[in-house]
Amino acid sequence: ARTFQNLALFKGLSVLDNVASGLAYKVRSNFAGQVLGIGRSRGEQRDSRSRAEQILEFLHLTAIRDRLVGTLPYGLQKRVELARALVAEPRLLLLDEPMAGMTASEKSEMASFVRAARDRFATTVVLIEHDVGVVMGLSDRIAVLDYGRKIADATPDEVRNDQRVIDAYLGVASDNEDGAGI
Repeated sequence: ARTFQNLALFKGLSVLDNVASGLAYKVRSNFAGQVLGIGRSRGEQRDSRSRAEQILEFLHLTAIRDRLVGTLPYGLQKRVELARALVAEPRLLLLDEPMAGMTASEKSEMASFVRAARDRFATTVVLIEHDVGVVMGLSDRIAVLDYGRKIADATPDEVRNDQRVIDAYLGVASDNEDGAGI
């Protein structure tokens, strides 16, 4: 499962319906059964809603389950998107800049949820993120790219002290006498 840098939610649907949509790939009933609510479709819908409710509770979204996603603040919409990804019970969760556009407190809260999801659901998280503090705080292992080339692949502490990473992201000090480096 994955989340997107730019939100890909159904703004006219409720939080619950958006989260339940993450299970659409599991539906085995045919279109007529779904429209008429007959056959296995009833059980599938009940199971989808039950699983979605569990994830809403986990991410503290139960109180807004019936609100339209389009009426929510941006930070909550990002959390709904995480819920939609988690409802599918992924073994691998790709998060594409999940903190983009968030305030510091929203980032902290989202990082806590990502960490808790990783631990509770035994999900491997692949994080694409430009906020170095978030990356360092969430990651067990970090791969650093410079112009598409991997320059480091190590623990956060090792990456933090890697001279190639420092040079690539902070610049190399100039040998000019006037000190106008980088």
